[in-house]
Amino acid sequence: MKGYAVIAAVALVTTLLMTPIVRLLAIRFGAVVQPSSDARHVHKEATPTLGGAAMFVGFLAAMAVASHMAQFREMFVDNSEPVGVLLGAGVMFVTGALDDLIEVSPPAKLAGQVLAASLLWLFGVSMFYFRTPFNLFHTGVVVLSPDLQPLITALWVVLMTNAVNLIDGLDGLAAGIVAIAGGALFLFADRLFKAGYLDGDNIAPLIAIIAVGVCVGFLPYNWNPAKIIMGDAGALFLGILLAVPTITIGGRTDFAFSGNTYFFFAPLAIPVIILGVPILDVVFSFARRLWRRQHWHQADAGHLHHRLMNLGHGQKRTVVMLWAAISAGMKLSWMSASGATPYLIMNDSSRTTMSVECPKPAVEAVMKAGR
Repeated sequence: MKGYAVIAAVALVTTLLMTPIVRLLAIRFGAVVQPSSDARHVHKEATPTLGGAAMFVGFLAAMAVASHMAQFREMFVDNSEPVGVLLGAGVMFVTGALDDLIEVSPPAKLAGQVLAASLLWLFGVSMFYFRTPFNLFHTGVVVLSPDLQPLITALWVVLMTNAVNLIDGLDGLAAGIVAIAGGALFLFADRLFKAGYLDGDNIAPLIAIIAVGVCVGFLPYNWNPAKIIMGDAGALFLGILLAVPTITIGGRTDFAFSGNTYFFFAPLAIPVIILGVPILDVVFSFARRLWRRQHWHQADAGHLHHRLMNLGHGQKRTVVMLWAAISAGMKLSWMSASGATPYLIMNDSSRTTMSVECPKPAVEAVMKAGR
């Protein structure tokens, strides 16, 4: 755990130190978002962008330090996955940075995301199989054929990157959500490793803790009123940092890890639960635009954070509310035995039922609230 603390500190401090430098460079070269009457834009003053560059440098620094630490030797020696993550993250960052500077077309941006996902797959970061949550459709473990592995991996990467990109509409929102999700993924991966279900060369916990570090290091400059925004360069980059650990945990584990404390016996459930808000926002945004006969890539002001602000909540309150929603999802997926504990009862090989055991004080509190 000490090694991970060091890596998180390196990512945090490097990002914290680089952000004001990137801000000055952005102003110097005109990488500034001007205020607009568009309802999607919430900034009233010109704001430097490309904050993702500072986070990318923090990521590179953390990876460089980790590669020289004995604790992470197994992850880097005779393992091509770190190279794939570096290349994929680099392509994703460049794709977002180009969009921030010259506004890349949506198909070209999608092509960049697919290229980044392809690099991950080429260097071994790929889904092999997964277990459907709660044995839906009685499928058990779904084994992906070699021709489906790159497709499913690419779809997951594109989904995760666009989920982060679409919620990056308010100061501090995306960075805070990714920090919370990254922290939960790290704790889950560490738990699996200690239980003997995760190999020592799995890069999931390392990438997750780096995501936490760069986000926390960026937040002091991104909190409302933001001195700099991450831009697409940061949002797409953070998206791939979340995609990698979910792939290397959920796409590599074919076991049922459950008990009184953990109800998510499918590791792919954890990002869905924790990132349920932004993922649903992506789905509803896509459906809304199709319903209105708009282009699927046409931006609008119908996202959840826009709707909360339309109800009268300010930026800071809206961000905190969404942080709280994500944290509640994390709490649900990491519930302790002292709280309401979902658990599984296996009746036979073909049927699975789930029961929820709630402590008496919690039930009484709900009954009083209902009165």
